[in-house]
Amino acid sequence: MALFQTSKTLNLGGHLLDLSKPITMGILNITPDSFYDGGKYKNADQIIQQVEKMSSEGTKIIDIGGYSTRPNATNISENEELERVLFAIEAILERFPNTLISIDTFRANIAERAVQAGAKMVNDVSGGTLDDKMFETVARLKVPYILMHMKGSPQTMTQLTNYDNLILEMTDFFQIQIAKLREIGVMDIILDVGLGFAKTIEQNYELIQKLDSFKIFELPILVGASRKSMIWKKLHLSPAEALNGTTAVNTIALQNGANILRVHDVKEAEQIIDLFF
Repeated sequence: MALFQTSKTLNLGGHLLDLSKPITMGILNITPDSFYDGGKYKNADQIIQQVEKMSSEGTKIIDIGGYSTRPNATNISENEELERVLFAIEAILERFPNTLISIDTFRANIAERAVQAGAKMVNDVSGGTLDDKMFETVARLKVPYILMHMKGSPQTMTQLTNYDNLILEMTDFFQIQIAKLREIGVMDIILDVGLGFAKTIEQNYELIQKLDSFKIFELPILVGASRKSMIWKKLHLSPAEALNGTTAVNTIALQNGANILRVHDVKEAEQIIDLFF
């Protein structure tokens, strides 16, 4: 029997998502400057085609982002982010009305507008640190919340990688933020260790190896390693060449307790899940 029993379901607008077996979350960036797929999905046809592909390959959730959070990304206005994500959400739900959509944003107003448009989950890379209205907004919307660890912002995080004890400091962060969320009624919480966000390459690999340290919270754990620089820089490749490395990292993450893999390449991630579970 496992010492820590992770929650096995998520309630997405009345749809109970089973996590007894790990699942994938498909990435859909509606941005011109994301590190791998920036500029690929400029119109409704391209968006629909990609969602259809990822859904047919087995993904359970489509994660839509309109603000690039790669290191030193351009800071865009709320209106520009809103235009991008609402266009995508409306296009997807018009064609595939049962799609489970997550909105990838650290802005409370974007989260609210996206959920009003049909998104069922909020994925906040800042873990509630960049918008003090995010937690109360998620509580009011009654949607699952992905709580990610990051220090600073996408523009400053690469200078904030100093830790006395990485795992302990992240555990303290999660403990504080989870308590705040539960106090206002948010119970469906997913943890994301934030690979690449205020972490060095070495720290990212420490997190993958020690992922089960965060099982003490008895919450699902999401890992987003897909084609990140922790892989392609270490292998002296490009993001386009980093699929094999991504598969290797995702395999280790699954072995160490990941429940959700956030990926660009759904088919390959679903295959490793099927091999191990």
